[in-house]
Amino acid sequence: MAALKRIALVTGAGSGIGREIALALLADGYGVVLAGRRLPALEETLALAGTTAVNGLVVSSDISDPASVKFLFAQTVRHFGRLDLLFNNAGVFAPPVSLEDMPIEQWRAAVDINLTGAFLCTQEAFRVMKMQQPRGGRIINNGSISAHAPRPFSVAYTATKHAITGLTKSTSLDGRRYDIACGQIDIGNASTDMTILMKKGILQANGSTEIEPTMAVSHVARAILYMDSLPLDANVQFMTVMATNMPYIGRG
Repeated sequence: MAALKRIALVTGAGSGIGREIALALLADGYGVVLAGRRLPALEETLALAGTTAVNGLVVSSDISDPASVKFLFAQTVRHFGRLDLLFNNAGVFAPPVSLEDMPIEQWRAAVDINLTGAFLCTQEAFRVMKMQQPRGGRIINNGSISAHAPRPFSVAYTATKHAITGLTKSTSLDGRRYDIACGQIDIGNASTDMTILMKKGILQANGSTEIEPTMAVSHVARAILYMDSLPLDANVQFMTVMATNMPYIGRG
């Protein structure tokens, strides 16, 4: 294994934004732990890395399960010896139904993965980063445009993404004494398999259905690389990367 730039852990690395970020980090010389529930999807991501796949480690894990998260971070340290960057990316949508019709099981699933999962990973990252030498590291949370403004029928996803902003702020504050920096990237309409509906038409706040502009997901990867390129005494606290013409400014 060649000398590595830094060590990163990406949750939800089996598809979409997580896959793109994991591949970009590997291409930039990082050692990368690819985490997610679907082992075949993680292995497919790593295979796409080509010659840099040797610097990747696939770990099947359920971030809503504390024991699984502990195992994930133990494997990270066992394999690479340290952790410099955690990208809390894994997340799920709930069914697009009106608030009063949201099944409690779907609400809890969104909270467990989108919020509790990010908290559990952050907690384990703290335990690693505060003890390693050199001390510290960076945590980047995948917020969302929904951390600022909701779409119709998105109560569970929107509530958890607003909560991620609180987690980001608390992590940033509590991490100072350990040289742990925490920032948040809020992504709008990055083109992945999860945004196919935007190209076909998606429900707007006024009840109409409109096709929305998207942007290449590679722009998100470039933003993450920039955020982590800073020394730990500098931090991008919040960054919004979005398709220029998407209906966010003025949404609703």
